[in-house]
Amino acid sequence: MGRLSIISVHNHYLIPGGEDQVFDSEARLLREHGHRVIQVEEQNVYPDAIVKKIGMAVDCVWSRRWYRRFLGILQKSRPDLVHIHNFFPRMSPSIYYACRHERVPVVQTLHNYRLLCASAELYRAGKVCEECLDHSVLRGIRYGCYQGSKLGTATLTLMVDLHRRARTWTNMVDCYIALTEFSRRKLISGGLPAERVCVKPNFVLPDPGARTAAGEYALFVGRLVPSKGVPTLLEAWKSVQNIPLHIIGDGVCRELIEKEKQAGNVNSVVYRGRLPRAETLAAMKNARFLIFPSEWYEGFPVTIAEAFACGLPVIGSRLGAMQEIIADGVTGLHFTPGDAQDLRSKVQWAWDHPSEIEKMARCARQEFEQKYTAEQNIRMLERIYEFAMASRRGPLTASEPERVPVA
Repeated sequence: MGRLSIISVHNHYLIPGGEDQVFDSEARLLREHGHRVIQVEEQNVYPDAIVKKIGMAVDCVWSRRWYRRFLGILQKSRPDLVHIHNFFPRMSPSIYYACRHERVPVVQTLHNYRLLCASAELYRAGKVCEECLDHSVLRGIRYGCYQGSKLGTATLTLMVDLHRRARTWTNMVDCYIALTEFSRRKLISGGLPAERVCVKPNFVLPDPGARTAAGEYALFVGRLVPSKGVPTLLEAWKSVQNIPLHIIGDGVCRELIEKEKQAGNVNSVVYRGRLPRAETLAAMKNARFLIFPSEWYEGFPVTIAEAFACGLPVIGSRLGAMQEIIADGVTGLHFTPGDAQDLRSKVQWAWDHPSEIEKMARCARQEFEQKYTAEQNIRMLERIYEFAMASRRGPLTASEPERVPVA
């Protein structure tokens, strides 16, 4: 493939996560292989004034500011392709229409299930929920699935439903990237065109190299929120004997960790806070295994790919992406999601069988080398770009309004 000019787009969330890392890593990867990359970013800042919040709600559905701004960026840079990681909430799908106006092909990575579910996780009340798949995305308004707010949920679901009826999701994107076969199936069942949904996993750049020692503790890395299984993890550790657990991350469950430690219920837990990536990778190299107890389907956790790169086996939920990525008994162990007793037994077995865990560690590193290196990923990404450019559709037709009609 020749040298491409690519605009990479991302609306950051309030709490940084794996999506931000993938956005930066892909840009670096593309530049290292000779492509020109312009990164266009927006910060997700919530103003206090109610008038501004109403304005942001309208922008979520159709941002006039970003439509005009993105037209200008496209006309100035004349890219071969636009790759969007996240447009929510401030950029809005209006940037798709700017791309169509300028006849620039669009690739969209779907890091979560935002187009199918108000929470973006297909998760509610502590368990997987597919009511929006079975009925309508508007179903989420009943439960206030977006940040516990029925008003906020109504705004988000209006955006998704309006653009679904306007065929934005089917007409304005030349290729979607799903991160696993599991998520591809869910996205297609939610209405995305199967012929335009490709699978490309996340990757690790640079390669941190495999650990050289067996490790001294179990490790959790991630956002400290209920959907990540933090309460289940803490419940399991109340009965785990003499196994240190290091927790890296931040979020609403931090208070629960501190409360359980103060009560003396989880004395072997060491809370290390949110760490820079280099320190997190160093912590992985000193761990014996990673625990990934997430209770939603996940997209493709970068944390698991990083663990494999470090030669660190993963004990993960038998659910969604985790079940697909982690081979039970080969690169880690599965446990029943939300079942603290099952997690405890798997952790205890792993700690008591160091030789078996070391075999899994070697397999985890091999899995990384075969599937999740930068070299593997650039080939997949370039093939997806070729597909999107070959699928490039013409300018807007009379049946495709330049702008979605917003009341």
